[in-house]
Amino acid sequence: QADLQNPYVIKYRYLLTHFSQSSILWNQKTKEQIESLLQNGKHKELRDRLCCRLTFGTAGLRSAMGAGFCYINDLTVIQSTQGIYKYLERCFSDFKQRGFVVGYDTRGQVTSNCSSKKLAKLTAAVLLAKDVPVYFFSTYVPTPFVPYAVQQLKAVAGVMITASHNRKEDNGYKVYWENGAQITSPHDKEIIKCIEECVEPWNGSWNENLVDTSPLRQDPLKKICDCYMEDLKKICYHRELNVQTNLKFVHTSFHGVGHDYVQLAFKTFGFQPPIPVPEQKDPDPDFSTVKCPNPEEGESVLELSLRLAEKEKARVVVATDPDADRLAVAEQQENGCWKVFTGNELAALFGWWMFSRWKENCSEDADVKNVYMLATTVSSKILRAIALKEGFHFEETLPGFKWIGSRVKNLLDSGKEVLFAFEESIGFMCGTSVLDKDGVSAAVVIAEMATYLESKNLTLAQKLVEIYETYGYHISKTSYFLCYDPPTIKRIFEKLRNFDAPESYPKCCGIYNILHVRDITTGYDSSQPNKKSVLPVSKSSQMITFTFQNGCVATLRTSGTEPKIKYYAEMCALPEQSDRNVLEEELRKLIEALIENFLEPDKNGLVWRSV
Repeated sequence: QADLQNPYVIKYRYLLTHFSQSSILWNQKTKEQIESLLQNGKHKELRDRLCCRLTFGTAGLRSAMGAGFCYINDLTVIQSTQGIYKYLERCFSDFKQRGFVVGYDTRGQVTSNCSSKKLAKLTAAVLLAKDVPVYFFSTYVPTPFVPYAVQQLKAVAGVMITASHNRKEDNGYKVYWENGAQITSPHDKEIIKCIEECVEPWNGSWNENLVDTSPLRQDPLKKICDCYMEDLKKICYHRELNVQTNLKFVHTSFHGVGHDYVQLAFKTFGFQPPIPVPEQKDPDPDFSTVKCPNPEEGESVLELSLRLAEKEKARVVVATDPDADRLAVAEQQENGCWKVFTGNELAALFGWWMFSRWKENCSEDADVKNVYMLATTVSSKILRAIALKEGFHFEETLPGFKWIGSRVKNLLDSGKEVLFAFEESIGFMCGTSVLDKDGVSAAVVIAEMATYLESKNLTLAQKLVEIYETYGYHISKTSYFLCYDPPTIKRIFEKLRNFDAPESYPKCCGIYNILHVRDITTGYDSSQPNKKSVLPVSKSSQMITFTFQNGCVATLRTSGTEPKIKYYAEMCALPEQSDRNVLEEELRKLIEALIENFLEPDKNGLVWRSV
C-alpha cells in the first residue's frame, strides 16, 4: 500500500485521470499495461515501473520499451523533451532561430505500440508546438548523422532515438549538444532537473501530426547525406587503387539502418558496392536472424556474413551494428579460417593507418607535436605506444564516446589536429567530421586499408603483427558477466574497496602483486602523489583499475546501458618482448585469478557470457 503513495504513482494516476476525457492523447497499449497492474494489485511491478525515473548514462537514456517512468515510451520521451526544451531555452537566447535535430533508427515493439519513428515524431512535436524549428529526418539514419547534422546546421542540440546494439526490447534517447558531441555533466544533471519540473504533458506535445503540417519542420536528409559523403573524401587517400581492386567485401547491417549508407560510402571511395547479406540488409525490429544484434559478439553472430563471403570469395567482412555507429571486421586467413578482429586490434590498424597517411600527405611545416589520438581508459594502450615512438600526443578519457567527443572538440578549438579516436567496444572515429563513433566511415576506411595492403601483398592480420612487432605487443581480453541484481554488484565493488581492512584495496590478486589502484567511482588513485585520480570522478557507475607488477592493466566496471559487469585486461610489452604465446598465457592466468578472487561468480550468482 505504501508503494501506491509514492509520488511517481500518484503523479501517474493524476495524469491518467486528468487526460481520461482525451484518451486519444494516450498510447493505449502502455495505458492498458498500467491499468491492468493497478486492477490486479501487482504492487511490486507497479513499484518497479513507476517508482524511479530514467537517468542519463553513458549513452543518454536507454531502457526497455513499455509502460512506466523507467521505461522508454511516449510519455517518458515527451517528458524528456519538455525538460530539454526548458533547459535549452535557458541556455540559448537564439534557440528558436537555430533549431533542433531529430533522427531515429528502425526499432519497434508491437506490445507497447512504440517505434523509434513514432518516438522521434513526439520529440519533434514537443518542440514544434513551442515554435522551435526542427530538422526531422524523413527516414531512418545512422546515429552519426545526428551529431554531424547538429554541427552542419548550427543547431543548438539534437536527439537520436536508438538503442544501438541492445536487445530488441530496448530503445533509447541519445542527446547531442551544439558542439556535436554527446552531452556530459553538468548538462545531463540539469536536464534531469528540468524534466522533473514539467512531467505533465503540455498542449501540443502529443500531436505528432505537427511533423507533417508545421512550416517549422525541415527535412535535412539530402543535404546532410550529400555533405557527409563529400566530407568522407577528406579521409580517402587511394581512390585509384579502390577503383581498380579485385578485392571483394561483404557487408551486413544487422537488420538496421546501415545498408544504404555503407553502399553510398563505398561508392564515394570509388569501390564497387559491398555484397550485402540479403537476410540482414533490410530493417527488422525483431532482428530475426541473430540471437543478439551486437557484432561485437564475433563469429557467433556473423555466421550468415562469413558463409556468404566464402560463397562469393570475398576475403573481408564488415559489419555495422543496427544504428551503424560501430564496426566489426573479419578477414579470411590463408588456412581458410576467419579472424574476427577485436576492437583493440582494429584500433591498432586504424591508428597506424591514420598516422601513416597523415605523415605521407602532410605539408612540410606540419608539426607532429600538434597531432593527437585518443582512447577511453579501458581500451588498449597501443596508441600510446605508437605515439611515444612517432612523437604525437595520446590522451585517455573516461569510458563512453561522450568524453572523447567533448575532448576532441576542445582540442580542435585550440588548433590541434586529431586523427583518430576509439573505444574498445568497436567504436571508431576516423577524422573529425563526426565527433562520435561512426561505423559507416570506419567500414570504408578499413576497406581502403585492406585494398592498399593487398597491393603490398599483405593482409590486415599480417599488418597487425607488423604493428605489434614495431611498437610492442598489446594482448588484451575483454568480456563480461551478467548480473541482474544491483545490490550484488554494489557488494562486489564495496568488498574491493574494503578488502583486507576498511578502506583498503587489495595488494595482490592470487600470485600477482598489484602496484597501483585507481577507483574512478570514488576519485582515488594510489599512483598519484595526492592520491586523487587525474580522470574526473564518475559516481554514476562502478569502475576500478588495477596495475600489476608484471605490466598488466585490468579494469572492472559496470555497463552504463546493460546489466553487465565488464572486465578489461591487457598485457603491454616492449618491442623486444615479442613472444606472443608467453604474453597470452600470462594474461590468461591473471584473468582467471581476477575472476576467482575479485568477482567470485559462483558465490555472487553471476552469469557467464554465452559464446
